[in-house]
Amino acid sequence: MDQTIIIADDHPLLLKGLKEFLNENGMNIIGEAPNGVQAMHLIETLKPDLAILDLEMPGMTGLEIAKHCQSKKLDTSIILLTLHKEVYIFHEAKNLNISGYLLKEFATEELLNCIQKVLSGQSYFSKKLLMNDAEDRNSLTGNLTPSEIKILRLIALGSSTKEIAEKLFIAERTVDKHRSNIINKLQLDKKHNALLIWAQKNKKIIF
Repeated sequence: MDQTIIIADDHPLLLKGLKEFLNENGMNIIGEAPNGVQAMHLIETLKPDLAILDLEMPGMTGLEIAKHCQSKKLDTSIILLTLHKEVYIFHEAKNLNISGYLLKEFATEELLNCIQKVLSGQSYFSKKLLMNDAEDRNSLTGNLTPSEIKILRLIALGSSTKEIAEKLFIAERTVDKHRSNIINKLQLDKKHNALLIWAQKNKKIIF
């Protein structure tokens, strides 16, 4: 394989295992790092085609490395390996144009396919993560109607009842009725802007 790869993980055994696995499958590993700072240095100096990074590392996390690469317009594609199933991390990774995102527990069965797709210019996000994303979304908003979700999204963006009514061409009292239904379904406090706070906190799930 002509394409070059660097790898990084702060757990020595995991780093060693990843390197051996990739070498056995004909990958061209040109550098390895035990932390985020060294990984960033390898990317800047070696300019590999691909960096396979642990999400959580001392010095710089995988996401911080991705942000730096994006700001510096570096061409290295990034695959993140993670133990995290949190939806907000998954969406942040996509927003940073990260090319691949895999759960470590399923990495051996998905990594080679992921690498192949990323090096051919595609992206690969683990189906296990997509399933988790859908499950989290449904668990929070599954009881809401399409109209209620539209209104919830506008609430998350800070729109007032009047603004929502104007955007959706409905009466303000209809918006208020939807707000009340959403609050009941989500089992929120009817006071203290609980709906606004909830919508903004879960913005990446409801959009």
